[in-house]
Amino acid sequence: MTNVVVVLADDMGWGDLGCYGSAIPTPNVDRLAAEGVRATDCHSASAVCTPSRYALMTGRYAWRGPLKNFVLMGHGPAIIEPDRPTLASVLGDAGYTCGAFGKWHLGLGWRHTDGSVRSAFTPGAPLHDDLETDFGRDIDYTAPVTGGPTSLGFDRFFGIAGSLDMPPYAFIDQDRTVGVPSKEKEVYLTEQRPGLQADGFREQDADVAFTRAAVAFVEEQTGPFLCYLAPSAPHRPNVPPDFIAGRSGLGDRADGVCLVDWAVGELRAALERTGRLDDTLFIVTSDNGAVTYFTDDGDPARHAPNGDWRGQKGDLWDGGHREPFIARWPGRIPAGSVVDAPICLTDVLPTAAAAAGRSVACEDGRDILPVLTGAEPGDPERPIVHHSLGGRFALRAGRWKAIFSAGSGGGFSEPSISDLFATGTGKAHAAPPWDAAHPRGQLYDVAEDPRETTNLWDQHPAVVAALYARLREICRDPGSGLPFDVGLSA
Repeated sequence: MTNVVVVLADDMGWGDLGCYGSAIPTPNVDRLAAEGVRATDCHSASAVCTPSRYALMTGRYAWRGPLKNFVLMGHGPAIIEPDRPTLASVLGDAGYTCGAFGKWHLGLGWRHTDGSVRSAFTPGAPLHDDLETDFGRDIDYTAPVTGGPTSLGFDRFFGIAGSLDMPPYAFIDQDRTVGVPSKEKEVYLTEQRPGLQADGFREQDADVAFTRAAVAFVEEQTGPFLCYLAPSAPHRPNVPPDFIAGRSGLGDRADGVCLVDWAVGELRAALERTGRLDDTLFIVTSDNGAVTYFTDDGDPARHAPNGDWRGQKGDLWDGGHREPFIARWPGRIPAGSVVDAPICLTDVLPTAAAAAGRSVACEDGRDILPVLTGAEPGDPERPIVHHSLGGRFALRAGRWKAIFSAGSGGGFSEPSISDLFATGTGKAHAAPPWDAAHPRGQLYDVAEDPRETTNLWDQHPAVVAALYARLREICRDPGSGLPFDVGLSA
């Protein structure tokens, strides 16, 4: 049986890897690409991490569930429904042993000191209240968490709850923190939020620890397995370990990309040692685009982490969600091949299931093994929904891409999520508005204008209307709570 390895980097852009034209040295990923396939038109299901990860795990856009915009904090409630098939549960049912290592960021059932456990599925449940409360100081960290990886099909988990910039600053082993986060964090790095830490937790150790745990898991297996490794790099704060620091020559963030490449090399070496490499579907990708507005992350004139695509993390422009995607599977995927057809990270679940000899129906994902293997060309007209940090929508179908919002759609580019908060229209718990009386947005012919420079919204109202109707049809879900109940007539 075919093993499955998925490496999901954090905030690694389309232009960060050598095989996509980057100057950052990434020899391990580049070798996978040379021995397999590289996709040029892969998109994450959201331009930010929590909803993107939900989609990869479930084959389903996250806005169909409780999370309509923004992301969870480290103490956010579990947002994957307990009975929903996941990448791990589907492969587990096929006889696979499943391990997850690194950043989870899909919520957990933390027990509070009053004995309560928050649920994301209660109508009106707040999902983002860590922005306004005490950042987890009312959590009973001696109690196990629920609703996490080991509740959703994974046999083994070692990682962190959210990102390295949010509490609790502690590792989680299976369903318990390693140590008890009981004291205020001693040293705050760039962008880190206040909160509690456990003794001995150091950010620069995190990705090395995740990788070593993943390698140990691979080496222990005697039967088919899924290994899901989600490094925190190159998400801020970038604190590469000493053996990586300076490797890129382009700063700490670029060194974080080198750290991801190192992790890929370590997993490959483990597969080679155990004789499993050529029996493994090995996928490397990222959850969303790179943030580019931080001046300390590097000079964009020397390195453009999102390539030539417009925008950055959080945005509806392609820089927010167009991702690197490399897959290696000798004997099935031709070496050195390239796929230009549009694909989405919702496709990972059904594709991995197909590699395991299973078929699974997903609302939004497709089995793209025939595309990756060259048996089929892919569908150039495939509609893919894009979703921003601020909860705005875009639809790409064939040569046309319609963005149903002004600017970035409430991403990190102007008008940004900060502007939405300032005007009171972007509160994380609010439904994203759509002004039918005065519709405004953007339309791009991405075949002729792939960098999204010329807005054709006013020139092609029939195309806009058709794409909006198609988006409404895709989003039609009585339980989704989405604001697609008005026409585009004005």
